[in-house]
Amino acid sequence: MIYLKALVLFLLTVNVCMADELLDQIHARLTKATITRGAFEQTKQLKVLRKPLISNGTFIYHKSRGIAWKTLSPVPSLLLISDTRLWTEQGEQPVPAAFGKVFQAMLGADLSQLATAFDINGTVRKIAWQVSLVPKDEMMKKVISRMQLSGDHELRELEIFESNGNSSILHFQNIIHPERLTAGEEADFAHLSP
Repeated sequence: MIYLKALVLFLLTVNVCMADELLDQIHARLTKATITRGAFEQTKQLKVLRKPLISNGTFIYHKSRGIAWKTLSPVPSLLLISDTRLWTEQGEQPVPAAFGKVFQAMLGADLSQLATAFDINGTVRKIAWQVSLVPKDEMMKKVISRMQLSGDHELRELEIFESNGNSSILHFQNIIHPERLTAGEEADFAHLSP
């Protein structure tokens, strides 16, 4: 029995080290910037619909301010996410810490935060990389069963598999790293409480 416990502990330690090494390899490739701006196309497959829902828009990530997610079509909307707050046109509400940190970690190239919230495995090739994330947090497991990230020097695709059987694929494109936010982006972020 002691040997079995020692083996399990060893395997858990090896998995953590392998996940850390994988994230370090990907982190070394990713562009590090205070601001990341780009466009997205989201294809959402709902179990109750035959055809997927397709939306597109823009996003802006700011290291200290959070994420502004602006859907342009089919229905214009704005979603703001910080470490602890989420804002929509319907108002502001708190979010689980894991949720806010995960999306900022993915768009902000701070993958070390992912290791605390997810069980991780993946591959790194010459140009591309891919990572599968399974939530550790029980609250997050009720919403998301798994996420798949892939990219090169930027995050290019995010697949989200929800616990209820729905799924989404987000493709990121036209990614740039400007020096500062525009006046419109500053106004959007002003909706979030400090």
